[in-house]
Amino acid sequence: MKSVLFSTAALLGVLSAHTALAQPAAAPDVASAEASNAVRAVVVTANRAPTAATVVAQAVTVIDRADIEASQAILIPDLLGRTAGVTLSRNGGPGGVTALRIRGAETDQTLVVIDGVRLNDMAQPGAGYNFANLLTGDVARVEVLRGAQSTLWGSQAIGGVVNVVTTAPTEPFQASLDAEGGSLSTAYVRGGVGGAGERLNWRLGAGYYTTDGVSAVAGGAEDDGFQHTSLNGRLGLKLTDALSFDLRGIYSYGRAQVDGFPAPAFSFADTAEYGVTEEVAAYAGLNLALLDDRFRNRLAYSHTRTDRQSLNPDQAVTDVTFDALSEVDRWEYQGSFAITEAWQAIFGLEREEASMRTASPSAFNPNPAAQSARADLDSAYVQLQGPLITGLSATLGVRRDEHDTFDGQTLGQGALAWALNDGNTILRASFGQGFKAPSLYQLYSEYGNLALNPEEADAWDLGVEQVLADGRAVVSATWFQRETDNQIDYVSCFSAPAAPLCRVGGVTRFGYYSNTVRTEAQGVELIGQAEVGPFELAANYTWTEATNEADGSPNKGKRLARRPEHQGYMSLTHVWADGPSATLAVRYVGEAFDDAANRNRLEARALLDLRAAWPVSETFEVYGRVENLFDDQDPSTRGYGEVGRFGALGVRARF
Repeated sequence: MKSVLFSTAALLGVLSAHTALAQPAAAPDVASAEASNAVRAVVVTANRAPTAATVVAQAVTVIDRADIEASQAILIPDLLGRTAGVTLSRNGGPGGVTALRIRGAETDQTLVVIDGVRLNDMAQPGAGYNFANLLTGDVARVEVLRGAQSTLWGSQAIGGVVNVVTTAPTEPFQASLDAEGGSLSTAYVRGGVGGAGERLNWRLGAGYYTTDGVSAVAGGAEDDGFQHTSLNGRLGLKLTDALSFDLRGIYSYGRAQVDGFPAPAFSFADTAEYGVTEEVAAYAGLNLALLDDRFRNRLAYSHTRTDRQSLNPDQAVTDVTFDALSEVDRWEYQGSFAITEAWQAIFGLEREEASMRTASPSAFNPNPAAQSARADLDSAYVQLQGPLITGLSATLGVRRDEHDTFDGQTLGQGALAWALNDGNTILRASFGQGFKAPSLYQLYSEYGNLALNPEEADAWDLGVEQVLADGRAVVSATWFQRETDNQIDYVSCFSAPAAPLCRVGGVTRFGYYSNTVRTEAQGVELIGQAEVGPFELAANYTWTEATNEADGSPNKGKRLARRPEHQGYMSLTHVWADGPSATLAVRYVGEAFDDAANRNRLEARALLDLRAAWPVSETFEVYGRVENLFDDQDPSTRGYGEVGRFGALGVRARF
């Protein structure tokens, strides 16, 4: 059955793509594009400003609110897992640590931005982002930019960028309410209210999600649940026609039950352990337009705070087993200047001040000394974009980063987009460099190494997109390749106890971080969509070959862990004249390996979903779905449980 479904998805993949055409815009604010039909065709992430898709040379997928509601996805990683070039792995059910990888890169090489604020956890080993706590909630738009993009976006954007924008009001008063219930005692409710006037716009949103989940350990006897609460708000004030002020804030709290390694066996099993994560992201920006709107400026400050704890109620003396705090303050200036009607410059200055604190209490030492560290990063970038000849647009950019621990880094980017046949055919080519600064944990923790260098990547892609049948179908194909050097990996001192870094300051340690890995990734993405009468077809297929190419490594030439070589997605929707719709969707994830040595195989998965929606009136809609109809429970991470067949019913109201 799996091979049949995959073959169908792969065949339909060559008939599918995802890009829409639009009019160009010049606003420099990455969070200024809101949910509307006009914005759907504009790409923000590629150039940090709304840009017409015809001149964007990078591979970008845009998911708007209509797409999100049609998918009925609650968790953003589940939504992104259906996207070309993106793979997903989760440690158990909802709430389990969730890793997202773009084009075979590491999960901590993906940059996540929400409402203009970078999200990363400095207390994580690689300062990556755990996607488990990111819900669709009040999200209006998600863009996935694939490929190395550090010239404009800085550290971490080796695999790509995920840009999330929450809903902004477009009417004097707007309100929304969604509620659903389903299998595993799952319930979800979210609401939002806001309004837009001539000078003031505002929006408040809130959501709550709960599920009993499944056992985190495969075959476990008790379920491990997840609860999540979120709040978000924004305020925009237009002081004059040229000067405006923005405030945005997001808060989330997640509690996820997990399983551990209880004594005396110390093997993965059911336990009462759980983890809590509290996240805050805040943004304040001042926008000023000069020279008849040709020169736009944004001055902004953002703050993120991630507070994590792991707890074990069965542990004596103290139930806290791990306590971590990450804080990041960022100051930004970004400008855009229309040099001519066709050529635009985007430039900026950034300063990041990051800190972390970690502690690991135990029954033997309930109040250990905390490990703390901080580092600063200063950056400057400039990018030029405009036509070389009619239809042929060029993008050139350069970035300089200065870190207070290692030497500076200079990066470049170049891209071409050639629109032919009145924009119905677009040829794209791009080269981009990426880098990732060593995390505070990798530098200063008990496994730290102050001699680490940044991870560096060179990436290329070539693509073609074709609009067919008077715009009713779009097909595209993209080839990509990336080489990453100085990749940071953990080195165990059990295998090399005599290594100098295994003993620091006279103290022997278990291991350390080192620039030991070189990786390569290449592949092909086929993406698209078509409308045939009452039917809407969308499909994508990705072939990815991601391997370890480190000289001297016993794993040289082997596939990177949890990177399936083949994956695909297809959905077929029928829309009736009076509004109801029904969707059949198939997601295929090919076999992969769970370890660097390629000894533990993860079986291929084919998941069949059924979805339906019925707009009862202009205000109310009833919807429902059955996910994983054939109850495939092959895990995405070895040893962990997986959600099987799942059903849900819900209602939406829009006022």
